[in-house]
Amino acid sequence: MSQATPFIAGVAIAAAAIAGKYGVEAWHAFRTRPAVPRLRKFYEGGFQPTMTRREAALILGVRESVAQEKIKEAHRKVMVANHPDAGGSDYLATKINEAKDVLLGQRRGSGSAF
Repeated sequence: MSQATPFIAGVAIAAAAIAGKYGVEAWHAFRTRPAVPRLRKFYEGGFQPTMTRREAALILGVRESVAQEKIKEAHRKVMVANHPDAGGSDYLATKINEAKDVLLGQRRGSGSAF
């Protein structure tokens, strides 16, 4: 029994060392993984010739039957990210404004200059 005790202790130390090695490797892999943006994902895709309520809701990231205040708030957030004065696209800004108009019921036609 006196010779088995050091052997068992050695096996336990070796197992702890191997587990520690894999733990350090897993932590390193976790820390060096590519950063995934945690921002809300907005609508990506082509635009329909005439904007529908569904498409407008996807562009603004809201439901079709949401309150006017939420539509205005969502419009403001999307426009801050895509405003032409801040380096955004005129085309996208026009579509974002059109989406707001469609959801607020202010649509009289296509409304798009493009």
